[in-house]
Amino acid sequence: MDFLTSSTHLHITTWFIGIILFLIGAIKPNKGLHMALRLFYILIIITGGALFIEAMDYGQGMNYGIKLILGILVISMMEMVLVRQSKGKSATAFWILFVIFLFWTLFYGFKLPMGMNFLA
Repeated sequence: MDFLTSSTHLHITTWFIGIILFLIGAIKPNKGLHMALRLFYILIIITGGALFIEAMDYGQGMNYGIKLILGILVISMMEMVLVRQSKGKSATAFWILFVIFLFWTLFYGFKLPMGMNFLA
């Protein structure tokens, strides 16, 4: 169970830092920051994938698979917002989708057994 706790904390830390970098990058665009954020995308996917693999051992693969898909959608919207803003195009639709997917990912993730069940 220690592995699950440390994996969960590492995953939460990576996406928390990723969201902060994203918000800073959206406010003040910077290529170096965008590249650092892309590194965090990879770390988020790796730590989330590790949780998904661990969840399959506990019979929760489908639930964590749904969360994995939602998480990838969040990352996709983050990237779309930053790319469209850097090109001077409207990113309003992607901002809306980002907020919706982020809400559902957090809600679903915290409700799952390995999450921190704030919503019980």
